[in-house]
Amino acid sequence: MTALQNLGAQLVDLNEQQLNSMQLPQDLLEAVLEAKRLTKHEAKRRQLQYIGRVMRDTDADPIRERLEEWRGQGREHTAQLHNLERWRDELLAGDPALERFLGQYPGADSQKLRSLIRNARREQGAALPPKSYRELFRVLRDMTTEEPATDA
Repeated sequence: MTALQNLGAQLVDLNEQQLNSMQLPQDLLEAVLEAKRLTKHEAKRRQLQYIGRVMRDTDADPIRERLEEWRGQGREHTAQLHNLERWRDELLAGDPALERFLGQYPGADSQKLRSLIRNARREQGAALPPKSYRELFRVLRDMTTEEPATDA
């Protein structure tokens, strides 16, 4: 029963578009939307209990699977962004990283990367706004959408 209530609380945290894509039964959807509208703590708590009660009559497995799928995609996206940030920091730290990056992504434009790295280092040294630093991140993101070369 508590697990269904917790699952209902996760539904309340979703935005309108995500809720509509879940294809929830009408009574459950109305209960979730009502919980999103409530601001008082006790009223919200009672509404979450009601959602748990409504979910007893609903198959919760598809809802759980969809939420897990979304959570997994979010983690994967975050990991990709962290990887790009690491590449950017390594590239700004020294030239060996540029050679490794070009080895892993042979389709990358080395001239553009060198220029952005040089400009970003200059910006950091002169305490200028990080225009090239941000542009380097965007270029890396675009260049890494291609599949990396695998070392055999």
